[in-house]
Amino acid sequence: MNVREAIAQGSADLKFADIQSPGLDASLLLAFVLKTSRTSLIASGTKKVSEDDCAAFCELIERRCNGECVAYLTGKKEFRGLEFEVNKSVLVPRPDTETLVEAALELLPAASSGAVLDLCTGTGAVAVSLKNERPELEVWAADISIEALETAKRNAKRLGKDVRFHNGDLYAALPSLNNPFNMIVSNPPYIPTREIQSLAAEVQNEPRIALDGGDSGLDIIERIIDGAPDHLLNGGYLLLEIHPPLVQEIKVLLEKKGFKDIQLYKDLSGLQRVIGGRYEN
Repeated sequence: MNVREAIAQGSADLKFADIQSPGLDASLLLAFVLKTSRTSLIASGTKKVSEDDCAAFCELIERRCNGECVAYLTGKKEFRGLEFEVNKSVLVPRPDTETLVEAALELLPAASSGAVLDLCTGTGAVAVSLKNERPELEVWAADISIEALETAKRNAKRLGKDVRFHNGDLYAALPSLNNPFNMIVSNPPYIPTREIQSLAAEVQNEPRIALDGGDSGLDIIERIIDGAPDHLLNGGYLLLEIHPPLVQEIKVLLEKKGFKDIQLYKDLSGLQRVIGGRYEN
């Protein structure tokens, strides 16, 4: 079997299993097995695939058919041009979350120093991306999961980005209250519990603690908003990735806590994915 034939067979199996992007997934998995890039793989369509590599590829295709995402199978995912390690202790970084980074960069003055806190950091994708694109920033990151935080630390170290990581429950992770930030960003758990079972199978395989926002979807978001004033400089910003149906409820929570100039940012699908405001005391 050659490369082109292997991709065709893998694509057919994935399509039969109702995988949304069978051709892309099959080529990514074969590229991973052959230790090459997808571009190089496609250019070598007539190259023979060894029996051992065919067996490894077929195993990955079967696991993908059973709902494991490509990122978990390959152990990596690209986010804003950087490659991040992923595993089953973290959410897979998604293009929608780039909206959060873009909003932060828009509000942070170019080439200015300052401190940013990333809560629920997971892979560290948001924190590391901000440090990568604004090296002058002092970036802090926190997560309640020790396993997730270790993954984030490895990503930051491998990519050569200096981020201060802390383990704990939201603001309790910070060493003291004497650390006001110019901005707090977060992609917190925000899916209402009742909706978890309706998510795609591959999403349901991701860590529940990073998805489940409680009965209303607002459990963690309310706590982040409530504690933000104690950790923001006057005029500092809070930015949250959110579940689009909850946008009006979150806007009210921000207003009640003293946030002004509340803005909404749309993701690639045109959904209101990020909300943020400026705090004034």
